[in-house]
Amino acid sequence: MTNEQILNALEDVLDVAQNSLTMETVLTDIDEYDSMAKLSVIILADEDFGKKLTGEQIRAFSSVKDIVDFLAS
Repeated sequence: MTNEQILNALEDVLDVAQNSLTMETVLTDIDEYDSMAKLSVIILADEDFGKKLTGEQIRAFSSVKDIVDFLAS
């Protein structure tokens, strides 16, 4: 999956407008990035990418790039 496809998937689970996220977007700047959104990212990682993402790992993420890099690795 390309970075653009991962960004689109993140936009879907975070329920934000398409093409509104960039790799440089700071997670705390996203109003929708709350505990439910974090849970949705964990589920996305597991179901769509087969990756286990822990709460500790997700708390360490500071930008969209951090999530994309994790999912793409």
